[in-house]
Amino acid sequence: MILITGGAGYIGSHLAMVLLEKGRDIVIFDSLELGHIEIINILKKYGNVKFIQGNLKKLDDIRGAFLVNKIDSVVHFAAYSQVAESVKNPQKYYYNNVYGTLNLLNAMIEFGVKKVVFSSTAATYGEPEYVPIDEKHLQRPINAYGSSKLTVEKIMDDYDRAYGLKSVRLRYFNVAGADSKSRIGEWHEPETHLIPNILKADETKIFKMFGDDYDTPDGTCVRDYINVEDLADAHIKALEYLNNGGGTDYFNLGTGNGNSVKEVFDACEEVLGRKIPLEVCPRRDGDPAKLVADNKKARSILGWKPERSLLDSIKTAEAWEKSLQKIKSGIIL
Repeated sequence: MILITGGAGYIGSHLAMVLLEKGRDIVIFDSLELGHIEIINILKKYGNVKFIQGNLKKLDDIRGAFLVNKIDSVVHFAAYSQVAESVKNPQKYYYNNVYGTLNLLNAMIEFGVKKVVFSSTAATYGEPEYVPIDEKHLQRPINAYGSSKLTVEKIMDDYDRAYGLKSVRLRYFNVAGADSKSRIGEWHEPETHLIPNILKADETKIFKMFGDDYDTPDGTCVRDYINVEDLADAHIKALEYLNNGGGTDYFNLGTGNGNSVKEVFDACEEVLGRKIPLEVCPRRDGDPAKLVADNKKARSILGWKPERSLLDSIKTAEAWEKSLQKIKSGIIL
């Protein structure tokens, strides 16, 4: 069985759906602080899902998951991930993201589970010295979120040397989109990601674009938007890599191409077929002009490549928003 921590959340639930469609048995471990029981109930329609509500900060909670299930590998998503919050409250991020992960890794060692795929982030690189960013780029995070993820990466190196625990760390760039059948998708309260916030904008909630004077072709920030289903496929490839004897390693996950905020905004207007109210605001502190992944290593070693376009991500995100309103109204899809 595969244990997915944070499997009731955005990216974890998409991996869960892919595994279920492949006939795999999974255990989802989630506190439901940020995840949603409605997502678990939807996933249960598509295969054998065992759900355990627990918190990684409580060692006995995660030990219990290993005690009663024959787990052979782990995919670890559970974490806090808001950059601005991490700067204001680093204690929360180190305690949850680092200490919680230590409990998970220690439980894995205790029960002889030696394969883990870890949800890391491009935030471990900090301010880019060059673009596109490859895995050789220095890791100098500028916020506690990125630092907490980098700390876990270093712990995993030490645990490999000492205990033979093999890990694949996947460093995401900007994740976008939803399940192509609108069964699951992005559900954050409050929502902080670009595309859903553009799609939700209307006359009562004007979309705010932060900065139009960057050193980019149209003056707005450029980011690498990777589709969430492509991301789930990368986790499948990472599990296969470990199951085939692959060693501890790390990979960037992005498209290798950047889109500006203005380009994303225009594409959302195209999908919605209407004008979106817009207010251009001053830059936010700490927003680099351009962040784009070099994904050659993942292509070469994992045999992975992104298949879906930015427009695909926006279309699925827009369809999911309609499904989400039904779920919030008590209609389970």
